[in-house]
Amino acid sequence: MTRRPPLPVAVAQPLIVPHDVGGNAECHAEVVRAAGARVVVFPELSLTGYELDAEPVGPDDARLTPLVEACAATGAVALAGAPVRGEGGSVHIAMLAFDGDGAAVAYRKMWLGGDETARFTPGPEPAVLEVDGWRLGLAICKDTGVERHALDTATLGIDAYLAGVLEAFDDAHVQPERARRVRRRHGVWVVVASYAGSAGGGFDRAAGGSFVLRPDGSLAAAAGFEVGAVVVAELSP
Repeated sequence: MTRRPPLPVAVAQPLIVPHDVGGNAECHAEVVRAAGARVVVFPELSLTGYELDAEPVGPDDARLTPLVEACAATGAVALAGAPVRGEGGSVHIAMLAFDGDGAAVAYRKMWLGGDETARFTPGPEPAVLEVDGWRLGLAICKDTGVERHALDTATLGIDAYLAGVLEAFDDAHVQPERARRVRRRHGVWVVVASYAGSAGGGFDRAAGGSFVLRPDGSLAAAAGFEVGAVVVAELSP
């Protein structure tokens, strides 16, 4: 059996300007070029800000070109958040996967919270992205707190559980607690990219504190609360 190589993964909490898809894509691209990671994970709705009225973004949107080009130059896969259109006029909170060939919708958030339910439709099913033999389960914010989501995703066969999230600063403890629960029950790496600074949608101060948790429960990497922080950890088989 072929042994999987280690997988360098970065979690990023960039400056995000509300509704500025082009500017945010350029900022994401700078992070990808500087991170030196194979996979770079960004927070929920990172390309628009947490603005629930933001227009849907198509994977072929020309404003995303800088991010595609950065992935082509570095060989990275970037996971960034945006609202996307679905069937029958529905709109989803989604995770887009970028590589040197373009972008595609990799996952649609299944478990919506708060005001999200008035605008968005839940995604239909869990998703796994395979990179270099690693099976990466995908999640967005509230998904991480729903045991059924982690269980259904793990049932697909995963090595790591990757999430883009947003929490208020006063709730900074929530994501580490959820991550430890996922790690304990499913024995996988947990990778969380969390907003820092002002995120929109009434979140004047987001939690930051992005991190990578090993299957044994120890921290492989952790960011502070500041905007612009990026940390990298190497996932090992």
